[in-house]
Amino acid sequence: MVEIKTILFPVDFTEASSRVAGYAKALAQSFGAKLYVLFVVEDLSKFAGFYVPHTALEKMEKELFEGAQKKMNAFIEDNLADLEGVEPIIAVGDAAEKICETAKEKGADLIVIGTHGRKGLEKALFGSVAEKVVKTAPCPVLTVNPFQKG
Repeated sequence: MVEIKTILFPVDFTEASSRVAGYAKALAQSFGAKLYVLFVVEDLSKFAGFYVPHTALEKMEKELFEGAQKKMNAFIEDNLADLEGVEPIIAVGDAAEKICETAKEKGADLIVIGTHGRKGLEKALFGSVAEKVVKTAPCPVLTVNPFQKG
């Protein structure tokens, strides 16, 4: 029998993440599972060659990390406050890679991820995170279209 004791829920703090939170919460409650909520700060070092001083990128990354911690606290308060066993995680790196890496590290039995996050130019530059996660995850992935009626 399949047991789901640990769920990883990657977020990007958009409306889409808030809509998917209900699914992650319901699954965690139904299975009595621990819920890890992950936000990945993009690694800006890949832009170091664009005439931006490395120290400026480090400072920006630090500010993004600190801002992410505040947004994470607010996100959990707004969407998952009454759920026990929620653990926030902030990581730095490529979003899809960090999601899969964190799933492996935490022994996730399931990843719950929204199918919509980035749009337009951001999606063209960074690609679909959900698609990459589905292809490389160490465990099953539940993708949720946050804008479908249901």
